[in-house]
Amino acid sequence: MAFPAETAFPLTEHADGEAMASLLADRIRDDLSRALLEHGTAVLAVSGGSTPAALYKRLSGADIDWTRVTIVLVDERWVDFDAPGSNAHFIHDTLLQDAAAKAQFIGLKTAAETPLDARDEVEARLADIGEPDVVVLGMGADGHTASWFPRAQGLDAALSMSGPRIAAVQAAQTDVTGPHTQRMTLTLGAIAPAERIVLMISGASKREALERALQDGPVADQPVRALLRARDLPLEVHWTE
Repeated sequence: MAFPAETAFPLTEHADGEAMASLLADRIRDDLSRALLEHGTAVLAVSGGSTPAALYKRLSGADIDWTRVTIVLVDERWVDFDAPGSNAHFIHDTLLQDAAAKAQFIGLKTAAETPLDARDEVEARLADIGEPDVVVLGMGADGHTASWFPRAQGLDAALSMSGPRIAAVQAAQTDVTGPHTQRMTLTLGAIAPAERIVLMISGASKREALERALQDGPVADQPVRALLRARDLPLEVHWTE
């Protein structure tokens, strides 16, 4: 299937993952540098998944003052740092290396039993940081982004443009979620103020998922539609095979 000729956002196809990572690393480095110059600090919100790994490894060596950069997770599975599936662990292994090891990191997992129990604590963690300058997102074959899963409990809160910046989500177990159905996620309202929102997609199945999301239908069935249909978000979509 071909992408539509016109969309409400820039859509770029890349020759391969390294080309995508290289271009985005340069753009995000420049975005963070600009934020540091204008505001003195910068906030980068990042997602897990295999697609952005090459980007993070390139970005980790960027020549900026990482001591004034805060890196915050977009979402997290409700697992401990050393458990399989931890986004915090993934970010430490890929992005928080080399020069970027000096950045402040804010995770979304606490010692609470469930994400619902942890909402106040996580919201307090975010209280002292500003709005994100750049947000990096991925997308699942089910049309989710962040932890905005189709028809999940907590999805309405996650897609809210007002209220708390985080939402606790309980998704139905699928091949996409695996056993990790309890999640904590930034809300649409939390990422909307960013200067750049990057949606990174790779592979034929994700391309087909994007095509489906661009068709008519409820946002609850393909929550990434909340981004794709917004006319005032600084969204750009990048895809590679």
